[in-house]
Amino acid sequence: MKKRMKKSIYAVFDIGKTNKKLILFDEDQQIIDEQLHVCTDVLDDDGFDCDHLPRLTEWVLRHWQDLRQSPHYSVKGVNFTAYGASFIHLGADGQPVAPLYNYLKPIPEHIQQQFYAALGQSPDEFAADTCSPRLGMLNSGLQLYWLKYAKPELYAQIHTSLHLPNYLSYLLTGEKFSDYTSVGCHTALWDYQRRQYHDWVRREGIDEKLAPLTKDSIASVVDGIMVGVGLHDSTSAVMPYLAENDEPFVLISTGTWSVTINPFNSQPLTPELLRRDCLSFMTPRGQATRASRVFLGREHDHQVERIASYFHVKPDFYRSIVLARPYDETSTLFTPACMAGTGPFPDQPAADWDLSGFRTASDAYQHLMHGLINILLESIHLVWQGEKTIFVDGGFARNPLFMQTLSWNFPKAEIRTLEVPQATALGALVHLEQGEAWKKTQLLFT
Repeated sequence: MKKRMKKSIYAVFDIGKTNKKLILFDEDQQIIDEQLHVCTDVLDDDGFDCDHLPRLTEWVLRHWQDLRQSPHYSVKGVNFTAYGASFIHLGADGQPVAPLYNYLKPIPEHIQQQFYAALGQSPDEFAADTCSPRLGMLNSGLQLYWLKYAKPELYAQIHTSLHLPNYLSYLLTGEKFSDYTSVGCHTALWDYQRRQYHDWVRREGIDEKLAPLTKDSIASVVDGIMVGVGLHDSTSAVMPYLAENDEPFVLISTGTWSVTINPFNSQPLTPELLRRDCLSFMTPRGQATRASRVFLGREHDHQVERIASYFHVKPDFYRSIVLARPYDETSTLFTPACMAGTGPFPDQPAADWDLSGFRTASDAYQHLMHGLINILLESIHLVWQGEKTIFVDGGFARNPLFMQTLSWNFPKAEIRTLEVPQATALGALVHLEQGEAWKKTQLLFT
């Protein structure tokens, strides 16, 4: 009996704050399998919610071994994409010495004041230099500063701090790298004007904890399998669109955060843009890209829970609503509860949106969608330069009310949803294909 040939594939671990997935692609970049990992939060050493790092680590390693030993697949390459503001701190033995701290965890105010007082420049000037609005733990560089002064014994144990995508790569290769997309995503580490780490990083000795930066997308080749360095998810989500489109476009990548990315807008950020939650991302080669953020998915989920509770309906009630209605001026004005200090209206205080003026859960949800879109529009216009194509990917791309309401506000632009599923994961594969090792090894595969 003739032995069946193994199918050549590529694997991408796509680690979001909410959803964690392993996605397999064939050689034509078509998805052939997808596996979801459900990982409940645990409490960190201060009692704050955080990702369960040991369980995530075990899940990645187990699937890595399964792929290598698979009787059906021959793995050519694997890469990683993950959410930002996520350091894993390794000791001298290469094992984590601290939890995967949650980017929503507050940094004590006196630590932040101490940090900004020592800079030698105003907070606005620093934010402009680093393209990092003042975001607490979301400025992942400040996490290391916080550990140095709030937990000095723990800090002393840290040999190397890796952002989450680079940690996942390290698990498979043992190689420690930093990548530009992770270092450049609102970390407060990178001086965009001077194109190097900011002076405070060296002054505090933080640079000694960071792995070498690489522009290559491949960390190592393990038993003939190319293993990527990994990259930040928002940057990864843009890469398939850049590969397929010659005309300028804007991408709205939706999830817990909705991030609007304009790869064709490299204009410097002003203090006012930074205050309104604009930032710059970096490409894998270290080039700036302007983006804006709004806490859209978190706000949506919070309000859906409130609506479901108020009207005594199931939490997924909104999924059956497929036709958007025009905005009703008489409805209760939408007020967000989760966006204070973030997004295009950072000065708007958190408030309890009054649901008593709505007759049904459907009525409330229609108005919620208009309220969210109105906030998102302000965020989009901070980076939009009149591009005629707007791509939407992520969870909201599958929400008909969201897509309809958004399109009403851009009558002269083409609003396009994700053409190929899982753009973030596909971007990590596209990124892998740009590596030097990839080019050198292609002859082995032909």
